Amino acid sequence: MQETKGKRSERDKWSLAMVFVLVLGLVSLLADIANEGTKSSTGAYLGLLGASAATIGMISGLSELVGYGLRMVFGWITDRTGRYWTLVLIGYGINLVAVPALALAGSWEIAFALIMFERVGRAVRGPARDAMMSHASVKVGRGWAFGLQEALSSVGGMFGPVIMVVILTMDGTYEFGFALLGVFALLAFVLLAYAWKLNPRPREMEGKCRRVDTMRKLPMTFWTFSIAGAFIAAGYADFPLISYHLDNGSIIEESLIPIMYALAMAADALSALFFGKLYDKGGMKAFIVMMAVVPIFVPLIFSGDMGFLFLGMVFYGIGFGAQESIMRAMVADLAPYCRRGSAFGYYNALFGVSWFLGSMAIGLLYDISLVMMVVLSMSLQLAAIPFLIKVRRELRWTPRGEEA
Repeated sequence: MQETKGKRSERDKWSLAMVFVLVLGLVSLLADIANEGTKSSTGAYLGLLGASAATIGMISGLSELVGYGLRMVFGWITDRTGRYWTLVLIGYGINLVAVPALALAGSWEIAFALIMFERVGRAVRGPARDAMMSHASVKVGRGWAFGLQEALSSVGGMFGPVIMVVILTMDGTYEFGFALLGVFALLAFVLLAYAWKLNPRPREMEGKCRRVDTMRKLPMTFWTFSIAGAFIAAGYADFPLISYHLDNGSIIEESLIPIMYALAMAADALSALFFGKLYDKGGMKAFIVMMAVVPIFVPLIFSGDMGFLFLGMVFYGIGFGAQESIMRAMVADLAPYCRRGSAFGYYNALFGVSWFLGSMAIGLLYDISLVMMVVLSMSLQLAAIPFLIKVRRELRWTPRGEEA
C-alpha cells in the first residue's frame, strides 16, 4: 500500500511538473507573438517617426545588448532573494505596458525608450523564468522541457510577424498593430498568474535548498561551456543581415523574405523538441555533431542559389533549436542548485554580448568581402567544438543530467 502511494505521489509530481512546463511554454508563445510581432516592425516604425538608418541600427544593437547584459544583475538578484515570481511578474508586466504603449509614441525618441524598457523587462524575467523551468524539468527531462518551451516560443515568433503583415496589408496602421499585440501580452500575463497559483514555490519541485550562497563560485566547466556558447553566438549571422542580402541581391521577392524567416522558425521548433529529447537520452554527443554541421548554413544562404537558400534556412533554424533547448538544459545541469539564476544570467549576458560584437564584425565584412564574411562566421561557430568536447569529457552524463 505504501509503495503504491509512493508511486502515485511520484506520478502526481511528474504531472504537476509537466503541466507547469507546458503553461510556461504557452506564456512564452503568447509573449513572443507580442515581442516578435513588435520587433519585426520597429525598424520601419522608427523610420516612419523620423529616425535615420544609423539611428535604427544603433537602437537595435544597443537594446539587445542592454537586454542581455542586465541578466547578470537580475540573475544574481534571483538567487539572492529567491523571489522568482516577483521578478517574473515584473518582467512580463513591463512587457504588458511597453508593447501597446508603442502605439502612443509620437516620436522616435519615445519609441526608443519603450523598446529599451521592453528589453529591460526581458532581462528582469529571463533568469528567474529559466531557473523555475530548471527546477520543474528535473521531473520530466531538462532537454525536453526547454525544447518544448523553445518550440512554443518559436510558434509565437512565427505568428507575431504574420499578424503585423496581415494588418499592414489590409491598410491597417502600426499603431493598431501594436495595440492588438498588447492583447497577447495581456493573455500571457493572465496565464502566468495561473502558473503562479499552480506552483507558488518552484524551488521545492526539485528539493529544498538549505542555504543560498551567492558567493559560491560557479564550476569551471560552466565557464568552459559558456565560452563555447559565446563562439557560437559571435558566428551566428543575424536575420536582418540575411534579409538585407536577399533583398539587395534580388535573390527572392521582398514579400517572400518573411516566409524564409517562418521556415527557419518551423525548423527551430521541430529541432528543439527532437534534440531536447535526444539530450535527455544520450547527453551532449548528438549536439556536438550537430554544431559541427550547422555552420554549413552560412555558405548555403549566401550562395545566391534558391535551392541552397531553402536548405540553408532549415539549418539556420535547426541551430537555433539546438541552442535554445540543449544549451539552456546544460546550463541547468552545470550550475549548482541555488546558483541557477546567476548561471542563466551570466550565460545569457556573455551570449548576448558575443552576438552583438560578432554581428558587428560580420556586418562590416559583408561590405568588404562576402567570402571573408562566410569564413569568419563559420570559423567562429566551429571554434566552439573543442570547448564542447572538453565539457563532455569532464562530465559524467546521465539521461537527465547531474547536479553540479
